[in-house]
Amino acid sequence: RKDFNFSMCLSIFQHILSGRMVMTREEVLKYGLSFPLTYREAPFHDPNWQLVRVKGSKKVFLWTYEREGCLNINVKLDPQWKDFWRSAYPGSVVAGYHQNKEHWNTLILDGTIPEGDVKRMIAESYEIVTDSPTKRIYEAVKKIPKGHVATYAQIAELAGEKKMARAVGNALHKNPDPENIPCFRVVNSKGELSGAFAFGGEGEQARRLREDGVIVENGKVDLDQFRIQIDPVTLEIKTADS
Repeated sequence: RKDFNFSMCLSIFQHILSGRMVMTREEVLKYGLSFPLTYREAPFHDPNWQLVRVKGSKKVFLWTYEREGCLNINVKLDPQWKDFWRSAYPGSVVAGYHQNKEHWNTLILDGTIPEGDVKRMIAESYEIVTDSPTKRIYEAVKKIPKGHVATYAQIAELAGEKKMARAVGNALHKNPDPENIPCFRVVNSKGELSGAFAFGGEGEQARRLREDGVIVENGKVDLDQFRIQIDPVTLEIKTADS
């Protein structure tokens, strides 16, 4: 048969013998669908092309298709990592097939790439596609320890862009999950609390902060005592008592 590739089959057989099984399409798709708010689609009326999108944005982070006898998957990546993966698995990780070569890689699942690295690249693709300033802001707010506060500028820094302090305020005003995103721990550069409208009533932010163990006097918090500190290199949060 013309499509019989002896060397490829031998490679797969050797990897099976060594205990490294090749992931099937269903296993790849199942892993892609394990991420939040994802769904499967076959957009070209061709069962060979199946992909996984993110609900809402409808962005694709995982393509699957068979080509030249092997399952191929396309994943998005940070451009600075494209050459790392291509050099780590030459011939099995190549520039994205039919996609932007700078932002996509094609993984040829011939048994060469360990399952852990396949999953890592899929996960990274999902993170890139779902990333947004608002998401990073909410993740930063979640890191504020109980009994401490952060300023809008500090949240912007933790979210990766020091100049978007105003965007922090807008995002917190639309907080979709107040129980898990403690935006009441965010104050302005003077330690002043937000207006009553932000938390559903006069004194509500102060009440929550006091329950946290933060002292509030005249609508302000002592930043020297309660503000977090951020390591400028690692962006890890430090506190006076840590």
